[in-house]
Amino acid sequence: MIEAPDFLKQDEPAPGFRRLAARFHGHAYDPHRHECYAVGVTLAGVQAFHYRGAERASSTGQTMVLHPDEAHDGHAGIEDGFTYHMLYVDPALICAALDGAPPPFVREAVARDDEFAAIIAEAFEDFPNPLASMAVDATIARLADNLDRRSDRRPQRPRARHPLAAAERARQLLEETTDPAISSAELEQVTGLNRYALARAFRAAFGSSPHRYLVARRVARAQRLLAAGAGLAEAAAGAGFADQSHFTRHFKAHLGLTPGRYITLQRAA
Repeated sequence: MIEAPDFLKQDEPAPGFRRLAARFHGHAYDPHRHECYAVGVTLAGVQAFHYRGAERASSTGQTMVLHPDEAHDGHAGIEDGFTYHMLYVDPALICAALDGAPPPFVREAVARDDEFAAIIAEAFEDFPNPLASMAVDATIARLADNLDRRSDRRPQRPRARHPLAAAERARQLLEETTDPAISSAELEQVTGLNRYALARAFRAAFGSSPHRYLVARRVARAQRLLAAGAGLAEAAAGAGFADQSHFTRHFKAHLGLTPGRYITLQRAA
């Protein structure tokens, strides 16, 4: 059997926010420290590491939370190695998302937490393609809430009432634009909420982040263009996608079929 090669790929979509995807067999990292939170999920295999005086092991589907300035290393826990995704987040961003509360501390370094894993999966959905600034903000807001939920801080922050009228103003702006570069700052100006409060309010109102809502609207516009007879390149450009491959990935993620197959089915009907 041919062993899949080790790799490491990362990017920094925003200051203080970094994504890393990697696979290792055997030894991976010597002892080191990060100045930020490191939160991740093991996608395959067993990821072992020494952390806070004990050896830990994260198996497929389990999540990890490593705190700033805590020494740790890394190695494979089984011969087949391990593959994982990791987010590195400045604690100042987490504190800002928690309205200035101190950084939460999570004692359980390894756990099976489906909600946490879903947040990380969403952040890597289109990796290594760029992650929009609104998507970064929504990820930080959800991470902060979940770190707070799992922390040993008592009592936790009271559950806030979400300003749904502000979320509706944001939704209307997203409905009216196909500009993929629309920013959290523009939504802040329209709604009067900071980006993290807006991300929470929008998810409470519409079950999604502002960024994912915008992408869905652009896919729907492209779908209408294709149904009206536009070609793939024309539909991609008309819906604000940077290129055809980027358009195809998002179209398939939202509709479960490629734009080409969609056109074929439309013609057959």
